[in-house]
Amino acid sequence: MLKIGCHLSASDGYLSMGKAAVSINANVFQFFTRNPRGGAAKAIDETDIAAYTALAEEYEISPLLAHAPYTLNACAEKEQLRQFARETMADDIRRMEYLPGNMYNFHPGSHVGQGMDVGIDLIASLLNEVLYPEQTTLVLLETMAGKGSEVGSKFEELKAIIDKVKLSDKLGVCLDTCHVYDAGYDIAGDLDGVLAEFDRVIGLERLHAIHLNDSKNPFSSHKDRHEKIGNGSLGIEVLKTIVNHPRLKHLPFYLETPNELDGYAKEIALLRGLYEKA
Repeated sequence: MLKIGCHLSASDGYLSMGKAAVSINANVFQFFTRNPRGGAAKAIDETDIAAYTALAEEYEISPLLAHAPYTLNACAEKEQLRQFARETMADDIRRMEYLPGNMYNFHPGSHVGQGMDVGIDLIASLLNEVLYPEQTTLVLLETMAGKGSEVGSKFEELKAIIDKVKLSDKLGVCLDTCHVYDAGYDIAGDLDGVLAEFDRVIGLERLHAIHLNDSKNPFSSHKDRHEKIGNGSLGIEVLKTIVNHPRLKHLPFYLETPNELDGYAKEIALLRGLYEKA
């Protein structure tokens, strides 16, 4: 069965997101842990969580993918910004433990001129501070497009972070189809080759989620602008191949395309129609 969903608003709580997912035939979904531009998170409502859990069990919604705010920069030059990142991630992981066994995704960060090696060291240092042995939440490093001084547009950069983290069993990777294509990995012309490279460098066992997005920009543009499914430079046939690839089709797919709920419903229906059952 195709595990597919989209990004939903967390403003009204988990139960509301679960009902929205059911309404568009989604069986997974992603949400921001707090305002994507930063700020405090809403208080945990255990009644809402219990109601959502019952709904999720009934409709087999799993796994959830929480997304850190965009302002979280684990390798910022200023210590106060890194402190914000530490506090935010630690709080987000604590909150995710109310729904154990799910995932938390973050953009590794931008080294802002300090250099890639410094950026990698700072990201790993933060993870070493916030991860703890008892957590059930899997933390995912997202593949990036490589704009500016972003860390994570090359598989080797993600592997370098993972190798420096003591509790690396708590880490995985979320592959964004727009980002990797914009970064210069030709998933349109050589998907098998890209996956073989990922497996060689990182290991496909580390790949736990896919952000399924078309791209507004051409190959290796390093721009990071998502497009609706089938309307971008990747195109519907490439995305069909991705959701049906034998090394990927068991993974959950999360749409981050520029859509409202009705648009997501149409894309989910489209992709379910293209999915080839075993």
